[in-house]
Amino acid sequence: MNKQYHNTLQEAGIRPSIQRTAIYAFLCEHPVHPDVETVYDALNPIYPTLSKTTVYNTLKLFEEKHIVQSIKIEDDKLRFDAEMRNHYHFKCIKCGKIFDIFLDDKNMPDQKEYASSLPQGFSLSKIQTNLWGLCKDCQN
Repeated sequence: MNKQYHNTLQEAGIRPSIQRTAIYAFLCEHPVHPDVETVYDALNPIYPTLSKTTVYNTLKLFEEKHIVQSIKIEDDKLRFDAEMRNHYHFKCIKCGKIFDIFLDDKNMPDQKEYASSLPQGFSLSKIQTNLWGLCKDCQN
């Protein structure tokens, strides 16, 4: 298992068990914005003692510690993303794949800019921008 993943978990204040490290590694190495089922199905053959509850609880812990983010894009599934830099999500309306779209920081509003436009007394905890269209593979 990659030492970098182990260290990231430790730095976030998370005890890096074998299962936690494997879940984080899967998210980093497979940027497909998986849901709990996808992570479980991928890792259970390798770690047969892994349960869906463990995957869910681990992903929620990662989100609380700000090393992954959850995204909800059009379906009822909560998906997870280990990419923590500011970015948008693009979902192909044909194949259903989700892609990260990066803009340079000067073109992407930050949380302070959004927060300043809210009515008085409102507080901002999360921003999520989603785009829909056809990916390059589905254009044909």
